[in-house]
Amino acid sequence: MFLSLVTLIVRDYDEAIAFFVDLLGFELAEDSPSQTNDGRPKRWVVVRPPGAQTGLLLARADGPDQEAAVGAQMAGRVGFFLRVDDFDAVYDRLVAAGTTFVRQPTDQPRFGGSRACRRTGRDRSG
Repeated sequence: MFLSLVTLIVRDYDEAIAFFVDLLGFELAEDSPSQTNDGRPKRWVVVRPPGAQTGLLLARADGPDQEAAVGAQMAGRVGFFLRVDDFDAVYDRLVAAGTTFVRQPTDQPRFGGSRACRRTGRDRSG
């Protein structure tokens, strides 16, 4: 058994794809037309880090409750943790693209001495 997908509600498919694929380097595993339960068009969009089995299902917000959850799905908690080979390069790239962070990067013993920081705020897609 393994975790296949985790859903992330986003404001816009293409902006979310650009963030995860173009900025973070995820792979676009699937982008297929689909329909809501009541027959309206939507897309089935899955991104994942290279080589990973678990992916993120990018689900466009549908209705006021989901729109309110965009960018706040974890209620202030860290939603997921990413490991990268060159933390400082990725951090600099994210800052240059307008990403905001709660704190400056620090070394984290609980992550095997890796550097870490928390992202906050929203990009355009949430």
